[in-house]
Amino acid sequence: MLIQAFPRLGRILAPLALDKFFRSPMYCVLIVALMLIAELFAMELAVFYCWLALLLIGFLFTEDTVCGIPIACCAYMSIAQCNNPIKHAETTVFLQPVFLVQFFFILGVAIFMVLVKFLMHLIDKGGHVPVPRLLGGLVFLGIAYMLGGAFSTHYSWSTAWFGLGQFLSLSFLYVFFTCTVDFKTLPRSYLPMLFTLIGIAMCAEIADMYIANNVFSAETVDRDLLYTGWGVYNNVACVMAMCIGAPAYFAVTAKRGGWLFTVLTALFYVMTCFTQSRGGILFGTVVGFSSALYILIATGQRRRPHILVVIAVIAMGMAFMFVFRDKFEVIFRSLIDKGADPSHRDALYEQCWEAFLTNPQFGVGFYDTPGFTFTSVAYHFMPPRSHDTYIQLFASCGILGFTAYCLHRADTLVLLLKRRSHEKAFVLFAIAALMLTSIVDCNFFNFGPGIIYGIFLAYAEWEDRRSRAVRSRAPLPLAGTSRAKDFV
Repeated sequence: MLIQAFPRLGRILAPLALDKFFRSPMYCVLIVALMLIAELFAMELAVFYCWLALLLIGFLFTEDTVCGIPIACCAYMSIAQCNNPIKHAETTVFLQPVFLVQFFFILGVAIFMVLVKFLMHLIDKGGHVPVPRLLGGLVFLGIAYMLGGAFSTHYSWSTAWFGLGQFLSLSFLYVFFTCTVDFKTLPRSYLPMLFTLIGIAMCAEIADMYIANNVFSAETVDRDLLYTGWGVYNNVACVMAMCIGAPAYFAVTAKRGGWLFTVLTALFYVMTCFTQSRGGILFGTVVGFSSALYILIATGQRRRPHILVVIAVIAMGMAFMFVFRDKFEVIFRSLIDKGADPSHRDALYEQCWEAFLTNPQFGVGFYDTPGFTFTSVAYHFMPPRSHDTYIQLFASCGILGFTAYCLHRADTLVLLLKRRSHEKAFVLFAIAALMLTSIVDCNFFNFGPGIIYGIFLAYAEWEDRRSRAVRSRAPLPLAGTSRAKDFV
Protein backbone atom coordinates (compact mmCIF):
# COMPACT_ATOMS: atom_id res chain seq x y z
CA MET A 1 0.00 0.00 0.00
CA LEU A 2 2.85 2.40 0.79
CA ILE A 3 4.49 1.57 -2.53
CA GLN A 4 1.27 2.48 -4.32
CA ALA A 5 0.84 5.69 -2.33
CA PHE A 6 4.51 6.72 -2.40
CA PRO A 7 6.26 5.30 -5.51
CA ARG A 8 9.63 6.79 -4.50
CA LEU A 9 9.81 4.38 -1.57
CA GLY A 10 10.44 1.68 -4.11
CA ARG A 11 13.97 2.96 -4.61
CA ILE A 12 14.71 2.55 -0.91
CA LEU A 13 12.75 -0.48 0.21
CA ALA A 14 13.61 -2.81 -2.69
CA PRO A 15 10.03 -4.04 -3.20
CA LEU A 16 11.12 -6.31 -6.03
CA ALA A 17 13.25 -8.34 -3.61
CA LEU A 18 10.33 -8.61 -1.19
CA ASP A 19 7.98 -9.56 -3.99
CA LYS A 20 10.40 -12.26 -5.14
CA PHE A 21 10.60 -13.62 -1.60
CA PHE A 22 6.82 -13.78 -1.19
CA ARG A 23 6.53 -15.69 -4.48
CA SER A 24 9.30 -18.13 -3.61
CA PRO A 25 9.11 -21.70 -2.30
CA MET A 26 11.02 -20.61 0.82
CA TYR A 27 8.20 -18.30 1.88
CA CYS A 28 5.69 -21.13 1.49
CA VAL A 29 7.97 -23.43 3.49
CA LEU A 30 8.11 -20.78 6.23
CA ILE A 31 4.33 -20.40 6.43
CA VAL A 32 3.68 -24.16 6.42
CA ALA A 33 6.39 -24.69 9.04
CA LEU A 34 4.77 -22.07 11.27
CA MET A 35 1.42 -23.82 10.82
CA LEU A 36 2.96 -27.10 11.94
CA ILE A 37 4.69 -25.47 14.93
CA ALA A 38 1.39 -23.94 16.03
CA GLU A 39 -0.49 -27.24 15.77
CA LEU A 40 2.14 -29.50 17.32
CA PHE A 41 3.33 -27.22 20.12
CA ALA A 42 0.22 -25.13 20.90
CA MET A 43 1.95 -21.91 19.84
CA GLU A 44 -1.00 -20.50 17.93
CA LEU A 45 -0.80 -16.97 19.27
CA ALA A 46 2.91 -16.56 18.53
CA VAL A 47 2.41 -17.92 15.02
CA PHE A 48 -0.60 -15.67 14.42
CA TYR A 49 1.52 -12.64 15.33
CA CYS A 50 4.25 -13.80 12.94
CA TRP A 51 1.72 -14.22 10.16
CA LEU A 52 0.26 -10.79 10.87
CA ALA A 53 3.71 -9.21 10.66
CA LEU A 54 4.41 -10.91 7.33
CA LEU A 55 1.01 -9.86 6.05
CA LEU A 56 1.64 -6.24 7.03
CA ILE A 57 5.05 -6.20 5.36
CA GLY A 58 3.69 -7.79 2.21
CA PHE A 59 0.67 -5.53 1.92
CA LEU A 60 2.58 -2.34 2.76
CA PHE A 61 5.68 -2.80 0.65
CA THR A 62 4.61 -4.87 -2.37
CA GLU A 63 2.03 -4.13 -5.03
CA ASP A 64 -0.05 -7.31 -4.92
CA THR A 65 -1.27 -9.66 -2.18
CA VAL A 66 0.38 -12.99 -2.97
CA CYS A 67 1.86 -13.07 0.55
CA GLY A 68 -1.64 -13.74 1.89
CA ILE A 69 -2.32 -16.92 -0.09
CA PRO A 70 -0.23 -19.37 2.00
CA ILE A 71 -1.46 -17.81 5.26
CA ALA A 72 -5.10 -18.10 4.19
CA CYS A 73 -4.58 -21.74 3.18
CA CYS A 74 -2.74 -22.73 6.39
CA ALA A 75 -4.69 -20.85 9.07
CA TYR A 76 -7.44 -23.49 9.28
CA MET A 77 -5.01 -26.30 10.15
CA SER A 78 -2.98 -24.44 12.79
CA ILE A 79 -5.00 -25.12 15.98
CA ALA A 80 -3.32 -27.45 18.47
CA GLN A 81 -4.95 -30.65 19.64
CA CYS A 82 -4.96 -29.56 23.29
CA ASN A 83 -7.00 -26.48 22.31
CA ASN A 84 -9.74 -28.32 20.45
CA PRO A 85 -12.85 -26.41 21.65
CA ILE A 86 -15.05 -29.54 21.54
CA LYS A 87 -12.71 -32.13 23.02
CA HIS A 88 -11.19 -29.74 25.57
CA ALA A 89 -14.01 -27.28 26.23
CA GLU A 90 -12.84 -26.57 29.79
CA THR A 91 -9.18 -25.87 29.04
CA THR A 92 -9.06 -24.56 25.46
CA VAL A 93 -7.48 -21.14 25.07
CA PHE A 94 -10.37 -20.16 22.82
CA LEU A 95 -12.46 -19.62 25.93
CA GLN A 96 -9.80 -17.64 27.80
CA PRO A 97 -10.33 -13.84 27.71
CA VAL A 98 -6.62 -12.99 27.43
CA PHE A 99 -6.23 -15.19 24.37
CA LEU A 100 -9.51 -14.09 22.79
CA VAL A 101 -8.65 -10.38 23.08
CA GLN A 102 -5.38 -10.92 21.25
CA PHE A 103 -6.91 -13.32 18.74
CA PHE A 104 -9.65 -10.88 17.74
CA PHE A 105 -7.13 -8.03 17.65
CA ILE A 106 -4.99 -9.99 15.17
CA LEU A 107 -8.05 -10.99 13.17
CA GLY A 108 -9.41 -7.44 13.17
CA VAL A 109 -6.12 -5.92 11.99
CA ALA A 110 -5.81 -8.57 9.26
CA ILE A 111 -9.35 -7.94 8.00
CA PHE A 112 -8.78 -4.17 8.10
CA MET A 113 -5.57 -4.54 6.09
CA VAL A 114 -7.30 -6.75 3.53
CA LEU A 115 -10.14 -4.25 3.04
CA VAL A 116 -7.79 -1.25 2.80
CA LYS A 117 -5.46 -3.08 0.40
CA PHE A 118 -8.43 -4.08 -1.74
CA LEU A 119 -9.75 -0.52 -1.85
CA MET A 120 -6.35 1.00 -2.67
CA HIS A 121 -5.80 -1.59 -5.39
CA LEU A 122 -9.14 -0.70 -6.98
CA ILE A 123 -8.27 2.99 -6.82
CA ASP A 124 -4.78 2.41 -8.22
CA LYS A 125 -6.20 0.40 -11.14
CA GLY A 126 -8.97 2.91 -11.72
CA GLY A 127 -11.53 0.17 -11.20
CA HIS A 128 -10.09 -1.82 -14.12
CA VAL A 129 -9.69 -5.19 -12.44
CA PRO A 130 -10.71 -8.65 -13.65
CA VAL A 131 -14.36 -9.45 -12.99
CA PRO A 132 -14.49 -12.86 -11.27
CA ARG A 133 -16.50 -15.02 -13.66
CA LEU A 134 -17.90 -17.31 -10.93
CA LEU A 135 -19.09 -14.47 -8.70
CA GLY A 136 -22.64 -14.42 -10.07
CA GLY A 137 -23.22 -18.07 -9.23
CA LEU A 138 -21.70 -17.62 -5.78
CA VAL A 139 -23.93 -14.63 -5.08
CA PHE A 140 -26.97 -16.69 -6.06
CA LEU A 141 -25.78 -19.48 -3.77
CA GLY A 142 -25.25 -17.00 -0.92
CA ILE A 143 -28.75 -15.59 -1.35
CA ALA A 144 -30.17 -19.12 -1.30
CA TYR A 145 -28.28 -19.82 1.91
CA MET A 146 -29.61 -16.66 3.55
CA LEU A 147 -33.19 -17.45 2.47
CA GLY A 148 -33.14 -20.91 4.05
CA GLY A 149 -36.52 -21.43 5.72
CA ALA A 150 -38.00 -18.25 4.20
CA PHE A 151 -41.76 -17.71 4.25
CA SER A 152 -42.18 -20.21 7.08
CA THR A 153 -41.98 -20.30 10.84
CA HIS A 154 -38.50 -21.78 10.49
CA TYR A 155 -36.88 -18.61 9.18
CA SER A 156 -34.57 -16.79 11.59
CA TRP A 157 -31.83 -14.17 11.61
CA SER A 158 -29.45 -16.94 12.70
CA THR A 159 -29.86 -18.65 9.34
CA ALA A 160 -29.38 -15.34 7.52
CA TRP A 161 -26.14 -14.61 9.40
CA PHE A 162 -24.81 -18.14 8.97
CA GLY A 163 -25.69 -18.06 5.27
CA LEU A 164 -23.85 -14.75 4.92
CA GLY A 165 -20.83 -16.24 6.68
CA GLN A 166 -20.88 -19.21 4.33
CA PHE A 167 -21.08 -16.94 1.30
CA LEU A 168 -18.16 -14.81 2.50
CA SER A 169 -16.00 -17.85 3.27
CA LEU A 170 -16.50 -19.14 -0.27
CA SER A 171 -16.33 -15.88 -2.18
CA PHE A 172 -14.50 -13.08 -0.40
CA LEU A 173 -10.92 -14.31 -0.77
CA TYR A 174 -11.80 -15.70 -4.20
CA VAL A 175 -12.72 -12.17 -5.32
CA PHE A 176 -9.89 -10.54 -3.36
CA PHE A 177 -7.09 -12.69 -4.77
CA THR A 178 -8.57 -12.76 -8.27
CA CYS A 179 -8.47 -8.96 -8.34
CA THR A 180 -5.27 -8.24 -6.41
CA VAL A 181 -2.75 -10.99 -7.22
CA ASP A 182 -0.68 -10.67 -10.37
CA PHE A 183 -1.04 -14.29 -11.42
CA LYS A 184 0.65 -13.53 -14.75
CA THR A 185 4.00 -13.32 -12.96
CA LEU A 186 3.24 -16.11 -10.47
CA PRO A 187 4.79 -19.50 -11.37
CA ARG A 188 2.09 -21.82 -12.64
CA SER A 189 3.25 -24.47 -10.20
CA TYR A 190 2.84 -22.15 -7.20
CA LEU A 191 -0.37 -23.60 -5.72
CA PRO A 192 0.54 -27.27 -6.37
CA MET A 193 3.86 -26.55 -4.66
CA LEU A 194 2.08 -24.98 -1.68
CA PHE A 195 -0.31 -27.92 -1.27
CA THR A 196 2.51 -30.43 -1.64
CA LEU A 197 4.10 -28.74 1.38
CA ILE A 198 0.77 -28.63 3.22
CA GLY A 199 0.30 -32.33 2.47
CA ILE A 200 3.69 -33.12 4.02
CA ALA A 201 2.68 -31.11 7.09
CA MET A 202 -0.63 -32.99 7.23
CA CYS A 203 1.31 -36.27 7.33
CA ALA A 204 3.09 -34.96 10.43
CA GLU A 205 -0.21 -33.88 12.01
CA ILE A 206 -1.75 -37.31 11.33
CA ALA A 207 1.28 -38.99 12.91
CA ASP A 208 0.86 -36.69 15.91
CA MET A 209 -2.77 -37.80 16.27
CA TYR A 210 -1.49 -41.32 16.93
CA ILE A 211 1.24 -40.20 19.33
CA ALA A 212 -0.28 -37.38 21.40
CA ASN A 213 -3.28 -39.19 22.92
CA ASN A 214 -1.90 -42.72 23.24
CA VAL A 215 -4.61 -44.02 20.94
CA PHE A 216 -3.37 -47.62 20.99
CA SER A 217 -5.09 -50.02 23.36
CA ALA A 218 -4.50 -53.74 23.82
CA GLU A 219 -6.65 -54.65 20.86
CA THR A 220 -7.08 -51.68 18.55
CA VAL A 221 -6.92 -47.93 18.00
CA ASP A 222 -9.59 -45.75 19.55
CA ARG A 223 -10.80 -43.68 16.60
CA ASP A 224 -12.46 -41.17 18.92
CA LEU A 225 -8.98 -40.09 20.03
CA LEU A 226 -7.88 -39.34 16.48
CA TYR A 227 -8.36 -35.59 16.26
CA THR A 228 -6.48 -32.32 15.93
CA GLY A 229 -7.31 -28.92 17.33
CA TRP A 230 -9.17 -27.96 14.18
CA GLY A 231 -11.18 -31.12 13.53
CA VAL A 232 -11.73 -34.83 13.98
CA TYR A 233 -10.41 -37.57 11.69
CA ASN A 234 -13.09 -36.83 9.05
CA ASN A 235 -11.95 -33.21 8.71
CA VAL A 236 -8.29 -34.22 8.56
CA ALA A 237 -9.05 -36.84 5.89
CA CYS A 238 -10.75 -34.20 3.75
CA VAL A 239 -7.71 -31.90 3.77
CA MET A 240 -5.30 -34.79 3.24
CA ALA A 241 -7.34 -36.02 0.26
CA MET A 242 -7.37 -32.50 -1.19
CA CYS A 243 -3.55 -32.60 -1.21
CA ILE A 244 -3.22 -35.89 -3.14
CA GLY A 245 -3.31 -34.22 -6.56
CA ALA A 246 -0.51 -31.74 -5.73
CA PRO A 247 2.49 -34.11 -5.98
CA ALA A 248 0.75 -35.85 -8.90
CA TYR A 249 1.02 -32.52 -10.74
CA PHE A 250 4.81 -32.51 -10.28
CA ALA A 251 5.06 -36.21 -11.16
CA VAL A 252 3.72 -35.26 -14.58
CA THR A 253 5.47 -31.93 -15.13
CA ALA A 254 8.92 -32.45 -13.60
CA LYS A 255 11.64 -33.01 -16.17
CA ARG A 256 13.68 -35.23 -13.86
CA GLY A 257 12.85 -37.26 -10.76
CA GLY A 258 9.12 -37.16 -11.35
CA TRP A 259 8.78 -40.67 -9.90
CA LEU A 260 9.66 -39.24 -6.47
CA PHE A 261 6.46 -37.22 -6.62
CA THR A 262 4.55 -40.36 -7.54
CA VAL A 263 5.91 -41.85 -4.31
CA LEU A 264 4.73 -38.75 -2.47
CA THR A 265 1.29 -39.06 -4.09
CA ALA A 266 1.08 -42.63 -2.78
CA LEU A 267 2.20 -41.48 0.68
CA PHE A 268 -0.55 -38.85 0.79
CA TYR A 269 -3.12 -41.50 -0.09
CA VAL A 270 -1.78 -43.91 2.57
CA MET A 271 -1.90 -41.16 5.19
CA THR A 272 -5.50 -40.43 4.18
CA CYS A 273 -6.24 -44.07 5.02
CA PHE A 274 -4.51 -43.69 8.38
CA THR A 275 -6.97 -40.99 9.38
CA GLN A 276 -9.41 -43.93 9.65
CA SER A 277 -12.21 -41.85 8.22
CA ARG A 278 -14.42 -44.19 6.21
CA GLY A 279 -15.55 -41.44 3.86
CA GLY A 280 -11.99 -40.17 3.56
CA ILE A 281 -10.70 -43.64 2.69
CA LEU A 282 -13.50 -44.33 0.21
CA PHE A 283 -13.28 -41.08 -1.70
CA GLY A 284 -9.56 -40.68 -1.10
CA THR A 285 -9.23 -43.98 -2.98
CA VAL A 286 -11.21 -42.48 -5.86
CA VAL A 287 -8.96 -39.40 -5.94
CA GLY A 288 -5.81 -41.48 -5.43
CA PHE A 289 -6.67 -43.93 -8.20
CA SER A 290 -7.60 -41.06 -10.54
CA SER A 291 -4.32 -39.28 -9.74
CA ALA A 292 -2.33 -42.45 -10.46
CA LEU A 293 -4.18 -42.95 -13.74
CA TYR A 294 -3.58 -39.29 -14.64
CA ILE A 295 0.16 -39.72 -13.98
CA LEU A 296 0.39 -42.85 -16.11
CA ILE A 297 -1.48 -41.29 -19.02
CA ALA A 298 0.03 -37.79 -18.95
CA THR A 299 3.68 -38.87 -18.61
CA GLY A 300 3.52 -40.58 -22.00
CA GLN A 301 6.84 -42.25 -22.87
CA ARG A 302 8.20 -41.31 -19.42
CA ARG A 303 5.71 -43.52 -17.58
CA ARG A 304 7.96 -46.56 -16.91
CA PRO A 305 9.37 -45.42 -13.50
CA HIS A 306 5.89 -44.34 -12.45
CA ILE A 307 4.50 -47.79 -13.31
CA LEU A 308 7.22 -49.37 -11.16
CA VAL A 309 6.31 -47.06 -8.27
CA VAL A 310 2.62 -47.95 -8.54
CA ILE A 311 3.41 -51.68 -8.63
CA ALA A 312 5.78 -51.35 -5.65
CA VAL A 313 3.21 -49.42 -3.61
CA ILE A 314 0.49 -52.00 -4.31
CA ALA A 315 2.87 -54.83 -3.47
CA MET A 316 3.93 -53.22 -0.17
CA GLY A 317 0.32 -52.56 0.72
CA MET A 318 -0.64 -56.17 0.10
CA ALA A 319 2.39 -57.36 2.08
CA PHE A 320 1.45 -55.18 5.02
CA MET A 321 -2.11 -56.47 4.98
CA PHE A 322 -1.19 -60.17 4.81
CA VAL A 323 2.34 -60.59 6.18
CA PHE A 324 1.71 -58.17 9.06
CA ARG A 325 -1.95 -59.03 9.39
CA ASP A 326 -1.91 -58.88 13.19
CA LYS A 327 -0.55 -55.34 13.23
CA PHE A 328 -2.95 -54.30 10.50
CA GLU A 329 -5.88 -55.55 12.56
CA VAL A 330 -4.61 -53.80 15.70
CA ILE A 331 -4.45 -50.47 13.90
CA PHE A 332 -7.68 -50.74 11.93
CA ARG A 333 -9.80 -53.09 14.09
CA SER A 334 -12.25 -50.38 15.21
CA LEU A 335 -12.63 -49.30 11.59
CA ILE A 336 -13.22 -52.88 10.44
CA ASP A 337 -15.72 -53.48 13.23
CA LYS A 338 -17.56 -50.30 12.24
CA GLY A 339 -17.85 -51.58 8.69
CA ALA A 340 -20.74 -50.05 6.76
CA ASP A 341 -22.61 -48.96 9.88
CA PRO A 342 -24.14 -45.59 8.87
CA SER A 343 -23.71 -44.15 12.40
CA HIS A 344 -27.36 -43.04 12.45
CA ARG A 345 -26.90 -41.15 9.17
CA ASP A 346 -29.70 -43.13 7.47
CA ALA A 347 -32.27 -42.06 10.07
CA LEU A 348 -30.92 -38.53 9.92
CA TYR A 349 -31.29 -38.40 6.14
CA GLU A 350 -34.90 -39.50 6.42
CA GLN A 351 -35.58 -36.73 8.95
CA CYS A 352 -33.91 -34.20 6.66
CA TRP A 353 -36.07 -35.30 3.74
CA GLU A 354 -39.19 -34.94 5.86
CA ALA A 355 -38.02 -31.47 6.89
CA PHE A 356 -37.52 -30.57 3.22
CA LEU A 357 -41.07 -31.65 2.39
CA THR A 358 -42.48 -29.20 4.96
CA ASN A 359 -41.17 -26.26 2.89
CA PRO A 360 -39.78 -27.59 -0.43
CA GLN A 361 -39.05 -24.20 -1.99
CA PHE A 362 -36.83 -22.79 0.77
CA GLY A 363 -36.27 -25.60 3.29
CA VAL A 364 -36.34 -25.12 7.05
CA GLY A 365 -33.20 -23.05 7.52
CA PHE A 366 -29.90 -24.19 8.94
CA TYR A 367 -30.83 -24.18 12.61
CA ASP A 368 -33.99 -26.27 12.27
CA THR A 369 -32.36 -28.88 10.05
CA PRO A 370 -32.06 -32.29 11.77
CA GLY A 371 -28.45 -33.16 12.44
CA PHE A 372 -25.64 -33.78 14.87
CA THR A 373 -25.17 -30.81 17.19
CA PHE A 374 -22.18 -29.32 18.96
CA THR A 375 -22.26 -29.34 22.75
CA SER A 376 -19.38 -26.91 23.27
CA VAL A 377 -20.31 -23.29 23.93
CA ALA A 378 -17.54 -22.31 21.54
CA TYR A 379 -19.51 -23.83 18.65
CA HIS A 380 -22.99 -22.51 19.31
CA PHE A 381 -22.76 -20.50 16.09
CA MET A 382 -22.53 -23.72 14.08
CA PRO A 383 -25.94 -25.20 13.20
CA PRO A 384 -26.81 -28.93 13.33
CA ARG A 385 -25.06 -30.98 10.67
CA SER A 386 -26.72 -33.68 8.57
CA HIS A 387 -23.34 -35.11 7.48
CA ASP A 388 -24.27 -34.88 3.82
CA THR A 389 -23.86 -31.56 2.05
CA TYR A 390 -26.50 -32.35 -0.55
CA ILE A 391 -29.14 -33.62 1.87
CA GLN A 392 -28.43 -30.56 4.01
CA LEU A 393 -28.93 -28.27 1.00
CA PHE A 394 -32.40 -29.72 0.43
CA ALA A 395 -33.37 -29.62 4.10
CA SER A 396 -31.88 -26.21 4.95
CA CYS A 397 -32.38 -24.27 1.72
CA GLY A 398 -34.87 -26.28 -0.32
CA ILE A 399 -35.08 -26.41 -4.08
CA LEU A 400 -33.69 -22.88 -4.33
CA GLY A 401 -30.51 -23.83 -2.47
CA PHE A 402 -29.93 -27.05 -4.38
CA THR A 403 -30.55 -25.31 -7.71
CA ALA A 404 -28.12 -22.52 -6.82
CA TYR A 405 -25.50 -25.09 -5.82
CA CYS A 406 -25.96 -27.05 -9.08
CA LEU A 407 -25.57 -23.88 -11.15
CA HIS A 408 -22.38 -22.98 -9.30
CA ARG A 409 -21.07 -26.50 -9.73
CA ALA A 410 -21.80 -26.34 -13.47
CA ASP A 411 -19.85 -23.06 -13.64
CA THR A 412 -16.83 -24.64 -11.97
CA LEU A 413 -16.92 -27.71 -14.20
CA VAL A 414 -16.99 -25.55 -17.34
CA LEU A 415 -14.06 -23.55 -15.95
CA LEU A 416 -12.00 -26.64 -15.16
CA LEU A 417 -12.81 -28.82 -18.18
CA LYS A 418 -12.56 -26.18 -20.89
CA ARG A 419 -8.99 -25.47 -22.08
CA ARG A 420 -7.62 -28.31 -19.99
CA SER A 421 -4.16 -28.06 -18.42
CA HIS A 422 -2.13 -29.76 -15.72
CA GLU A 423 -2.86 -26.86 -13.39
CA LYS A 424 -6.60 -27.28 -13.82
CA ALA A 425 -6.25 -31.02 -13.32
CA PHE A 426 -4.65 -30.36 -9.92
CA VAL A 427 -7.53 -28.05 -8.94
CA LEU A 428 -10.06 -30.61 -10.21
CA PHE A 429 -8.59 -33.33 -7.99
CA ALA A 430 -8.61 -31.04 -4.94
CA ILE A 431 -12.18 -29.84 -5.44
CA ALA A 432 -13.33 -33.39 -6.23
CA ALA A 433 -11.87 -34.54 -2.90
CA LEU A 434 -13.80 -31.82 -1.07
CA MET A 435 -17.07 -32.49 -2.91
CA LEU A 436 -16.89 -36.28 -2.64
CA THR A 437 -16.06 -36.37 1.07
CA SER A 438 -18.95 -33.95 1.56
CA ILE A 439 -21.33 -36.72 0.47
CA VAL A 440 -20.95 -38.35 3.89
CA ASP A 441 -19.79 -35.34 5.88
CA CYS A 442 -20.25 -31.59 6.26
CA ASN A 443 -16.90 -30.39 4.89
CA PHE A 444 -18.36 -27.92 2.40
CA PHE A 445 -20.19 -26.17 5.24
CA ASN A 446 -17.00 -25.78 7.30
CA PHE A 447 -15.47 -22.33 6.98
CA GLY A 448 -11.84 -23.50 6.62
CA PRO A 449 -12.34 -25.72 3.56
CA GLY A 450 -14.63 -23.03 2.14
CA ILE A 451 -11.83 -20.45 2.27
CA ILE A 452 -9.37 -22.86 0.66
CA TYR A 453 -11.97 -23.70 -1.99
CA GLY A 454 -12.26 -20.01 -2.91
CA ILE A 455 -8.49 -19.78 -3.39
CA PHE A 456 -8.58 -22.82 -5.69
CA LEU A 457 -11.23 -21.06 -7.77
CA ALA A 458 -9.12 -17.91 -8.05
CA TYR A 459 -6.09 -19.92 -9.17
CA ALA A 460 -8.14 -21.91 -11.71
CA GLU A 461 -9.72 -18.77 -13.13
CA TRP A 462 -6.39 -17.07 -13.70
CA GLU A 463 -4.98 -20.25 -15.20
CA ASP A 464 -7.94 -20.23 -17.59
CA ARG A 465 -7.20 -16.62 -18.57
CA ARG A 466 -3.54 -17.45 -19.11
CA SER A 467 -4.31 -20.59 -21.14
CA ARG A 468 -6.78 -18.66 -23.28
CA ALA A 469 -4.17 -15.99 -23.99
CA VAL A 470 -1.46 -18.54 -24.82
CA ARG A 471 -3.68 -20.71 -26.99
CA SER A 472 -4.82 -17.70 -28.98
CA ARG A 473 -1.22 -17.54 -30.22
CA ALA A 474 -0.19 -21.22 -30.37
CA PRO A 475 -1.54 -24.60 -29.25
CA LEU A 476 -0.28 -25.78 -25.87
CA PRO A 477 0.33 -29.56 -25.66
CA LEU A 478 -1.04 -31.32 -22.60
CA ALA A 479 1.28 -34.26 -22.02
CA GLY A 480 4.96 -33.84 -21.30
CA THR A 481 4.81 -30.08 -20.76
CA SER A 482 7.00 -28.84 -17.92
CA ARG A 483 5.43 -26.40 -15.48
CA ALA A 484 7.70 -27.19 -12.56
CA LYS A 485 11.01 -25.70 -13.62
CA ASP A 486 10.69 -22.96 -11.01
CA PHE A 487 10.50 -25.45 -8.15
CA VAL A 488 12.02 -28.74 -9.26
